[in-house]
Amino acid sequence: MTFPTIGKSASERILLSHGGGGGRTKQLLRDVILPALGYDGSEKLDDAAYVETPDREVAVTTDSYVVRPLFFPGGDIGRLAVSGTVNDLAMQGAAPLALTLGLVIEEGLEIDVLRRAMESVGRTAREAGVRIVTGDTKVIERRTGDGLFINTAGLGSRYRGADTGVGNARPGDAVLVSGTLGDHGVAVMSAREAWGLSSRLESDVAPLWDMVRGLLDAVPGVRCLRDPTRGGLAAALNDIAEASGAGVRIREDALPVRDEVRGVCDLLGLDPLNVANEGKTVVVCAAADAERALAALRAHPRGRAAAAIGEVVKGPAGRVRLATRLGGERMVDAPSGEDLPRIC
Repeated sequence: MTFPTIGKSASERILLSHGGGGGRTKQLLRDVILPALGYDGSEKLDDAAYVETPDREVAVTTDSYVVRPLFFPGGDIGRLAVSGTVNDLAMQGAAPLALTLGLVIEEGLEIDVLRRAMESVGRTAREAGVRIVTGDTKVIERRTGDGLFINTAGLGSRYRGADTGVGNARPGDAVLVSGTLGDHGVAVMSAREAWGLSSRLESDVAPLWDMVRGLLDAVPGVRCLRDPTRGGLAAALNDIAEASGAGVRIREDALPVRDEVRGVCDLLGLDPLNVANEGKTVVVCAAADAERALAALRAHPRGRAAAAIGEVVKGPAGRVRLATRLGGERMVDAPSGEDLPRIC
């Protein structure tokens, strides 16, 4: 799906969908943000960027977290902030070195809520083997911040020459996913909306560097890594197809989706392919390496449900197709935004 160019009319306004990681986010970057920063459209837009120093290549990334509610089944904003930034580094094949922590706190937030979130930040950082080295705190007026926003920036070091950018996919490559899809988005939606559904589903939010390191040790030639966060698997695969100039074909019967996630999506008219994940990675590798890659993922507790879901194909360039259970085929477009905002 493409969107018309954003013009300079004073009547145009930001929409929630501009922050959803899909087509409207790309539109905002293309027409407003990147031109103002001097980018000409030829640059890679991966999860992190590398900066060369005299003795190593350092990956740099940043992300802001605005989830509602702050605490949800399986996680919270603190765990999300550390995991999300560590994972952005991991998707570029970078071992995390250090994180920053920026807090925007709304006046009136209970101190105990802040303490619990910070304790979660500390626990998750220790789990990920990364230090919080600097930060900043701001307090804003009531009813202007929804409690707590967190920004984390991350520094990492390229691991053993890994090159896992989304533009590296080649026709014939295998496409894998490290586990079940949609767990995070459905867990957060269920907690927010209080639908009264009886489900033990929890968010998958977790730092993934340990799993990714094992994968890179087993298959040094991994082509691409992408975490299917905002916009879900659909957005991640469209990013890979667009950046590589190839096509991607996946199989519906190969997609690992929990019954609880599928049930909620059916009830609400959502597509599990569009629902956010916070503890999964999409892997593209040579077909000959697929079994070794799956074995490496499944050897880690967070990759036990890893599956081969499709392949990179010659065309149509930049498009993703789904082979359905009924024997047909349909296009999988990147969503314009998020089905539910404030999810990560």
